[in-house]
Amino acid sequence: MYQALYRKWRPRTFEDVVGQSHITETLRQQVAGGRLSHAYLFTGTRGTGKTTCAKILARAVNCENPQNGDPCNQCPACLGIENGSILDVLELDAASNNGVDQVRALRDEAVYTPAAVKKRVYIVDEVHMLSTPAFNALLKILEEPPPHLLFILATTELHKVPATIKSRCQQFSFKRILPGQIAQRLEYVAGQEGIDLTAEGAALLARLADGGLRDALSLLDQCSGGGQRIDEQTILDTLGLAGNLETAKLMGHIAGRDAAAALDTLGRLYGNGKDVGSVLGELSSLARDLLLRKTAPQGGTSLLAGGYDEATMRQLGGQFSAARLLQALTLLQSTAAELPRSSNRRTDAELCLIRLCDESLDGSAAGLSARVARLEELLAGGVPVPAASPPSTPTAPSVPAGPAPSPAEDPPPWDDRPPLPEEPPEEPERVFDVPVEAPAPTPVPAAPDSGGGNRSFWPAFAAGLKGKVSPSVLPYLHNPSKVTGVWKNGQLTLWTDSEFTRSMLNKPAILEGLARAAGDAFGGQPRVSIVAGRPPEEDLSPAPSQPSPQSKGSGDALDQLLAFGEKFDNIIIQ
Repeated sequence: MYQALYRKWRPRTFEDVVGQSHITETLRQQVAGGRLSHAYLFTGTRGTGKTTCAKILARAVNCENPQNGDPCNQCPACLGIENGSILDVLELDAASNNGVDQVRALRDEAVYTPAAVKKRVYIVDEVHMLSTPAFNALLKILEEPPPHLLFILATTELHKVPATIKSRCQQFSFKRILPGQIAQRLEYVAGQEGIDLTAEGAALLARLADGGLRDALSLLDQCSGGGQRIDEQTILDTLGLAGNLETAKLMGHIAGRDAAAALDTLGRLYGNGKDVGSVLGELSSLARDLLLRKTAPQGGTSLLAGGYDEATMRQLGGQFSAARLLQALTLLQSTAAELPRSSNRRTDAELCLIRLCDESLDGSAAGLSARVARLEELLAGGVPVPAASPPSTPTAPSVPAGPAPSPAEDPPPWDDRPPLPEEPPEEPERVFDVPVEAPAPTPVPAAPDSGGGNRSFWPAFAAGLKGKVSPSVLPYLHNPSKVTGVWKNGQLTLWTDSEFTRSMLNKPAILEGLARAAGDAFGGQPRVSIVAGRPPEEDLSPAPSQPSPQSKGSGDALDQLLAFGEKFDNIIIQ
């Protein structure tokens, strides 16, 4: 009858155990020195040698001719324990014997002395599966065991074992076996079995085993069924994997955001019998290695899964940012977790690839971080980012008469804008052509100050502020009862009727517009201040009339027309 390789090649001595020398040496010394504990707790991932070491320890403590702590495997005790004929060594599966009744029966039998060997040994595998009452029943016998009793507990989930149990056992943690050690063991077993296994094939099986020698032997057993040469391609075809070349090619399509090529590659792999879950798993492993190289270029090399040459890793790493690799890894992990419950695995895998190629389709937090990182890269590289176009507005009807007025500067954003009164329906602009006999006047500065201020200029000056300050404050400036302007000693002072009016005008943009208009009218670089209150008496006294820039050279008719036009914003006088 054919026996599986992992069973046939199970180690029989501590020396044969691979990758757990820190545990096997301790156990050998304890057996040789007779310093055995009454309870052991073996922890670690699957396939690392927990049950194997438990069976070796059970034979070693009962061996009639121990050899430096190892069992001889030749005496009746060793042979009887190995073939299961000695009932004093009992192996239990806690997954199927997890009730309190089974543990109570075990506890009642433990008090009896062994019949054929020196110690009664109980090997409880997957001990974390015991129920709480079962753990409580086991606790009493662990506290005060008889001298002939030995408990060996094994588990893959140490966190589920109660602390009261842990504290009464010697705990040994089995680590994952290194890929090199697994590959060496596979080559040895293949040589003994007459299996043609290449070194590249052994290395690939070692990586796929993920630190478990039992899994590696099972994969070797699966691939050797055909009797052919076992190389990388044979393993990939047998296990339905894409392989490093196809995975790297698929990752390159994702880096180039070529969704069509990525979907085509996935479809070809799916048609060749590759499992989409395995393909996503290989992509996830590659994304992990790239992320480790990106974030920890010095210390992360030892953590890589391996299998990819340096040139490929360097090329792919240069095409991804850390944020995008994190988004890809998160999306691959979540999709792989949902595949077992999916009604169409291929569709879910294709949707995953589409989101990987275009991170804007990924609404997760990792996808948002990837989009932000991409925008930062574009801005850093000098690539303009298109902004949203403003909504189109209807075009105003053209005015045939006269040149159009110069467009006013766009005012900056204004805050605390007071509500404006309702305006009548907008009418087409009317342009009045007024003949002007004299040339356009030049700015005339105010007369030199002699202790008093000049305020006669203010009505015409305020009328010319349209387009230079915010339209929201023009009603205040045009109202003499609200604002009065005084020019004195090269300074323009606006006296307001209240603190509210002052707060509406006392804004940097408005002050700048007033200063610019005063400079155009009077020259120099005038200063502007806004004060709440009434001007001093000396500033209210009549001053010598000064021709304003807007009214110089005009007749009475023009003055009347200007006064009439100031009442309407839609009338432009040229």
